[in-house]
Amino acid sequence: MIELPEACSLAGQITGTIVGKKIVGVTAGHTPHKLAWYYGDVSKYSKLLIGETVTRGESFGGFVEVRAGGAILLFGEGVNLRFHQSGERHPAKHQLLVELDDGSALSAAVQMYGGMGVFEDGGLDNPYYHAAKEKPSPLTEEFDERYFRTIVCGPGVGKLSLKALLATEQRVPGLGNGVLQDILFNARMHPKRKAGSLSDGDVGALCKSIKGTLRAMTEQGGRNTELDLFGHPGGYRTILSKNTVGRPCPACGALIKKEAYMGGTVYYCESCQRK
Repeated sequence: MIELPEACSLAGQITGTIVGKKIVGVTAGHTPHKLAWYYGDVSKYSKLLIGETVTRGESFGGFVEVRAGGAILLFGEGVNLRFHQSGERHPAKHQLLVELDDGSALSAAVQMYGGMGVFEDGGLDNPYYHAAKEKPSPLTEEFDERYFRTIVCGPGVGKLSLKALLATEQRVPGLGNGVLQDILFNARMHPKRKAGSLSDGDVGALCKSIKGTLRAMTEQGGRNTELDLFGHPGGYRTILSKNTVGRPCPACGALIKKEAYMGGTVYYCESCQRK
């Protein structure tokens, strides 16, 4: 899943590969997928993009945005983005394919679920997209402890678990269940712990972990559980993930556990991360 570190990495790679190239072909919906949704009017994708030159790749939270002329290509969390060199075979299955004037291409395929699309600048009314563009990123100084306290002290937040607080409703855009695991481990907090139990010191420690963990993930090109634009895993080695479950905790040696929770999965060390 594309989360904040992967979105940053993908945007940078897109800037380095397709900026300056002209779009010559667009194919949407090639492979039907029940949980793939499209932003904007699919019938207008070609008209908006063909003949336009890619000018920028950028990320906001867990979104990757590509600008071409007056149009925006947008990709959300569940989308696999791949760059294909000239002469390289395109994937047999994809939900969106953008072909470029030098023979290269960008493909997008949905895993479990995900959204993508094309629309005119300012033409998408999506609350998560707007929140990602408007709220401060944890990678900036604006996201400080004072700001984080406004999230933790929000109405009804005290009864939420830390997973629900941080990984739902995009209170922190781009922070999803994937990056959550190491954030909570570094803060030594259990994903089921209630937000209302946090002391002032705990809030500060959690804010520090959010910023520090996400920065480390971003600087290393995303997590090693996710693939970049060229199909390579990110350079950040996850502490808690599908890759480490059942292995010794690097801090105490207890086995890392996996548990179903809130419709997904959490990983934790029950010795280091107490409720």
